[in-house]
Amino acid sequence: MKTFVAKEHEVRKKWFLVDAENKVLGRLAAQIAVRLRGKHKPIFTPHADTGDFVVVVNADKVALTGKKWDSKIYYRHSGYLGGLKQISAKKLIEKKPEDILRFAVRGMLPKNSLGRRQLKKLKIYAGPEHPHQAQQLEALEI
Repeated sequence: MKTFVAKEHEVRKKWFLVDAENKVLGRLAAQIAVRLRGKHKPIFTPHADTGDFVVVVNADKVALTGKKWDSKIYYRHSGYLGGLKQISAKKLIEKKPEDILRFAVRGMLPKNSLGRRQLKKLKIYAGPEHPHQAQQLEALEI
């Protein structure tokens, strides 16, 4: 018996629609990361992109538990001395509501070129509208 190895060009990729309204950020991001990687499929191959596309709407209505709106801090660095920038989760959701979910999912994907390709299959929108009706999205209940 031979081990089956999926090839990327042979894998059929589906499109899923996720409504993030009142969903806890970490639990939602974990399920989205599983779909993007393709770990829910029996043909999962670690070195190939076997995952599906995920469209997330209402990203501005995602929930955080406890006091994380004030205490959770996102950091970035410009590369220069003293260039550390920080922003709280509350300010980030007001400024760029899509980024809070994108950062959570990115941390759950591989830290290499495969993970960067898989992250491009994630489409996040702050409101309920999206331009992907032609892809015949399947609703994914998380």
